[in-house]
Order: sequence, then structure tokens, then C-alpha cells
Amino acid sequence: GSIVLEVLSCNVEAGTVQCMCTNSATLGERKNCNLPGVNVDLPTLTEKDVKDIIEWGVPNDIDFIAASFVRKAEDLYNIRQTIQEHTGTPTNIKIISKIENQEGLINFDEILKATDAIMVARGDLGMEIPTEQIFLAQKVMIQKCNRAGKPVVTATQMLESMVKNPSPTRAEATDVANAVIDGTDCVMLSGETAAGSFPVKAVSIMTKICCEAESYLDYYNLFKDIMKHSPVPMLPLESLASTAVRTAHKVNAQMIVVITKEGATARLVAKYRPSIPVLAVAVPVLTSDNLTWACSSEKPARQTLLTRGIVPMLAEASAANNETDNTDEMVNILHTAIAHAKNAGYCSTGGSVVALHRVGPASLIKIVNVH
Repeated sequence: GSIVLEVLSCNVEAGTVQCMCTNSATLGERKNCNLPGVNVDLPTLTEKDVKDIIEWGVPNDIDFIAASFVRKAEDLYNIRQTIQEHTGTPTNIKIISKIENQEGLINFDEILKATDAIMVARGDLGMEIPTEQIFLAQKVMIQKCNRAGKPVVTATQMLESMVKNPSPTRAEATDVANAVIDGTDCVMLSGETAAGSFPVKAVSIMTKICCEAESYLDYYNLFKDIMKHSPVPMLPLESLASTAVRTAHKVNAQMIVVITKEGATARLVAKYRPSIPVLAVAVPVLTSDNLTWACSSEKPARQTLLTRGIVPMLAEASAANNETDNTDEMVNILHTAIAHAKNAGYCSTGGSVVALHRVGPASLIKIVNVH
């Protein structure tokens, strides 16, 4: 928003717009233009976007697509359909919807249902809505994402002054802390690390602010608030996830271990904001056509990194499926996970761990003592 233009006239036949610049500023290369209050009819993906995704993203097994200027749920269906048409199979790439304009805000609820994650992109959003309304839009979107159990990223100008200075302003430090207290899963640096003079220091300072802010949260009250707004009746898996978090609070557990294949169960547990780490043990699945073996990707483990509170761990590949998961295999994976967590400092001897996993068609919650 460094340059503001006032439209004087439009020539539809020539395809030109005559404007008057209302302020002085330096115009760099490849800058975008915002049209506040205008519903722009542009394709969800450009030809270059499709080429980048299909020719580079898919072959390199990318985890996420951050879709800019998502305006409605249909945009997300178009992205998934485009990838499926080119690859022949449904995509397992998660989509982060960047809310950057008024239309995206108006259609936020339908976008939230269709997306895998949300990014509160305050830079372009600040050009589309009045400056004094940005804080409210941010808080409302974060709250809705928390209640839906969808990861939310807060981005743009969080430590902007660190592009040139070795320390942030007090207002920027407060901004990062408030985003954490509001409930954001991730805070993002952009220019501070992409083109800044102090990229490592910016990451270090942001980490310290996040840790300090989290130490003041009342996690049990967060749990009760999310429970109060959860749908009734709950789906069985979500009921188990919330029960696991409640149990962890009651027994003062040091950690929750979730053995999962796609990461969905671990994300449900993290939705209820436990005060302790959630160790998501992703088990790759081996499949065979009687001639060759194939192993599923480690992508589900990487994708859980976007969700607050989850620590992913990759287990050995298993030939078991949901209907034949056996007790011995699950016990071995669980003991290995706890031993890894103990070495990493997430739990200690004498403490307890809440575990959630499947055995055959059933899901179990149990309390395990750490030895």
C-alpha cells in the first residue's frame, strides 16, 4: 500500500485506466495492485501456476499449496480438480487458503469448510478493508479455525523492522505474542528472512516471543471453550481425541502419543489444545500387487508440522491396514515412540503418557507409565 492511485477515467475499448497518484513513493518491479471493494473475475490458477504445480510441485512431493486470493470454496475445488486431471489421482497436497480480500472474508465460513488450512495474509487484506478492522478480522478468523480444528497461519509484517534492524519494535513483539494468545498455529516471517539483514536473529527472537506467550496460556480453559463449541453428537474419533486430552489434564500426563497413518487423529487431539506435546507417530503403509512393494510417503508426518502442539515422528513402514492392525505391532511402535520421546526430553522416568491408537477396528486410549 505504498502507492495510492485515484481513478480519473476508464477506456473500456482501449483497455486503459487513467489514474492520479496521490502520494510520492518508489515503485519496484513485479508489484501487485489491489482494487478495494471490487470482485475481480480472475482464474484461480494461472497457466504458470498449473505448470509449476504439475511439473515441479507434484514430482517433488510438496506438502502444501498456499493459494493466493481465495475468494470462495469453489476456488479450492478447482485447484484439486486441476491437479487430479493432470495426475489421474486425487491429490494429497494440503491447500492453505490465503484470505487477502473482502470477498474472501465474506465467504470465509464456506472456505473454512473446504480448505485444509487458513493463512491470515494481513498485507493485502489491509489494502482491501479499513486498517482499523484488520485486528478484528484476524481474531475472528483465528477463533473460527480453532473451533473447526483447522490450522491457521498469521503472516505479514510481524517483525518488519528487522529487515534492516537487529531488533524488533515493541509493537511488533506484542503483535507476535497477541497472535499466539489469540490461538494461531503458526506465525510467519517473509521479508525478514527472504531479504532481511538479520534472518537468523529474526527467527530466534520470534521463537522466544512465542515460547514466552505460550507459557501464560490457560490450556484447560481453552479445552473447555472448544468443548463448549464442539458439535453434538460428536464423531466417534473426535470424541476419543477430546477424551484423550481430558485424561491427560486429569492425570497430569507428560505427553500424548497418537499412532496414525494420515495424521487426522493427531490433528483432532491438537484441536483441543493440550498443554503438553502431541507426539504424532506416522506409520507408512506397505502395499503390494504380488509383484512389487510400494511404501506410502512420509508426507503425513511433515504436514502435521503446521498444527500447533504436534511433534511428528516417522515409524517403520507396516504392511498392516486399519482392519488388521495387531496388538503386538502397536505395542512395539508405542514403546519405540516413548523411548524416542524420553531421549528428546518430552517425558521422563516415573511420568505418564496418554496413548491413542487402533487395534483392529477399535480405537483405544490408555495411560502408560514411563520406565
